[in-house]
Amino acid sequence: MFYNSTQDKSKAVSSAQAIAQGISQDGGLFVPESFPQISDKLFCDMLEMSYQDRAKAIISMYLTDFSKEEIDDCVTGAYTKEKFSGENPTPISSLKYNGKDLNVLELWHGPTCAFKDMALQILPYFLTKALKKVSDDTQAVILVATSGDTGKAALEGFKDVENTNIIVFYPENGVSAMQKHQMNTQEGENVFVCAIKGNFDDAQTAVKKIFTDDAMAKILNEHGMMFSSANSINFGRLLPQIVYYISAYCDMVNLGKISLGDKINITVPTGNFGNILAAYYAYEMGLPVNKFICASNSNNVLTDFINTGIYDKNRKFFTTVSPSMDILVSSNLERLLYRLSGNDDKITKDWMNKLKSDGRYEVTVDIKQKISELFYGGYCDEDGTKNTIHDLFEQDKYLCDTHTAVAVSVYNDYVDKTGDNTPCIIASTASPYKFSKAVLTALKDKNMPESEFEMLDRLHELSGVEIPKPLLCLKDKKSRFSTVTDKDKMQKVVLSALGID
Repeated sequence: MFYNSTQDKSKAVSSAQAIAQGISQDGGLFVPESFPQISDKLFCDMLEMSYQDRAKAIISMYLTDFSKEEIDDCVTGAYTKEKFSGENPTPISSLKYNGKDLNVLELWHGPTCAFKDMALQILPYFLTKALKKVSDDTQAVILVATSGDTGKAALEGFKDVENTNIIVFYPENGVSAMQKHQMNTQEGENVFVCAIKGNFDDAQTAVKKIFTDDAMAKILNEHGMMFSSANSINFGRLLPQIVYYISAYCDMVNLGKISLGDKINITVPTGNFGNILAAYYAYEMGLPVNKFICASNSNNVLTDFINTGIYDKNRKFFTTVSPSMDILVSSNLERLLYRLSGNDDKITKDWMNKLKSDGRYEVTVDIKQKISELFYGGYCDEDGTKNTIHDLFEQDKYLCDTHTAVAVSVYNDYVDKTGDNTPCIIASTASPYKFSKAVLTALKDKNMPESEFEMLDRLHELSGVEIPKPLLCLKDKKSRFSTVTDKDKMQKVVLSALGID
């Protein structure tokens, strides 16, 4: 299988090249030239498989230039019991909310307590093997912009990985206190963390600019280095996320929630559109899906786009209690538009250029109709988020984080509006303990502690839910990183972190 750029499909590269490079030099994103299909027999076989074996079966369809042994090594190294609690790293919790059945896919049982672990524990294995295939002597510089969870998950995944350096930028006032502490206390000799004065979109835009800067590429090449990405712009990040939707479907069958072949709905809280795009890619492979429910917070640019066909980032930016979704430029939407336009690189590039120049674009009537048939867009404001956390705990004693609450709220609204009771998987993207202050506020606790770790203890006292060990271990760790930079100086920070004058 080869991978094309969304902005120049004449460029075809191997999966190893796509993963090593991260983003096409023309600024486009790498996408598979076609989607492999899951046969009825494979679906039946996967019902009996472990998560690890399902992952091997699906990943091997995309990484056709990796050997079976290499894929086995990637999967078994990433998804261990030591890193992910229990036999299944992505368990489903069955709940009731406002009389509705919820199937909550918990994606946060990894080492950083966020769904990004599912991809960022295996990406270093992909990347190191890819580098050996395309350029054995080159050192990878992993450049990351994060709205909170990707940063820590990438740092943890790549710490002390041979022939890699990782540099993470995050918005100074746009992540939770726990997310910030997780990143700034990161261990590893090859890691660097820096806050920026700005929001996630500022960081993401600057990182993409650095990626495609020919002068920067030349400087790195002279020092035996090349840029790569751990953000979802890297297809190696999306691929493991496709796996857990297919695996969850098999689990739903095994739990007696559906029969094999039945359609499901999938609800995803999303800002950058990567997690829900992975669900769509699973659908392209044959996963029976009726509707993709795209849940946004107050930064509801995706909701408006799905409902109108107009993408317009020229709007007020909100800093919310669900910071990983505080995004106005949803990078992975480009991949969906490329696919729905029949792999039309010219029109995709035109829309992306309009987004850069005007901050908006409008898709054709045909594309808008296709999106409306597949996707439902809804959003939940701050009060709605907190009320959902409170009510879900009151009704079923289930404690969820702010992002999952957005998804539950939007799903609830969708069912009320449409009457569609198709069984639904709701992606739960983070542990509630990563956002303790917001969750305690939602539970209307009148004894709010002052320190972040006292908040963990208080939340445990109120809920009885176990505090994840990876967060408890941070309590006595001292910060290693305190650099703050302007967004237009990020390039200098990168060179300095790499020891390049």
